[in-house]
Amino acid sequence: MTDKAAPSKSLDDLAGRLVSPSGEPAAAPGRVLVDCGHFDITVARDGTWYYRGSPIRRLPLVRLFSTVLRREADGGFWLQTPAERGRITVEDAPFVAVELTRRGEGPQQELIFRTNIDDTVAADREHPLRVVNDLATGEPSPYILVRDGLEARINRPVFYELVELGREERVGDATLFGVWSKGTFFPLGRLEA
Repeated sequence: MTDKAAPSKSLDDLAGRLVSPSGEPAAAPGRVLVDCGHFDITVARDGTWYYRGSPIRRLPLVRLFSTVLRREADGGFWLQTPAERGRITVEDAPFVAVELTRRGEGPQQELIFRTNIDDTVAADREHPLRVVNDLATGEPSPYILVRDGLEARINRPVFYELVELGREERVGDATLFGVWSKGTFFPLGRLEA
């Protein structure tokens, strides 16, 4: 049986319960994790975080929540501390890559992405790029792993920048189009023969 906490009256109350004033996750030695149900937070496909249907306009608050964001093996998303946790809804990915910086050239170049919450991550073996094509439309949706199973969807303008940096590479029996970052080749698509 899990304990149910009373619903939060405000976003600031929720933030206060999840994170201490110092910005560190709330400590709860020896305490049983409280399941708070759904926090009524949704992350839209465009990266906007909503609380009870209203956009959260304070970036520091969104960043604060992102520090306690977890993804379960079943694909569900939680805001979780040692004291409590509650589900949130994520329509696609919890973050959006909104800027690309390139350092260097060739296979050792670094492709560094900045997210909508001002995290930065360089594509490498631990932070791979992947592209999923919509089965009905064929439209690509590119992603980069930010941390611990949490991805950023690469927005369209940044994806176009990425494609401009692409090149053909022979991988096995196929010629793939993709990009290099930190010595790793990331396919963006297959070239037709």
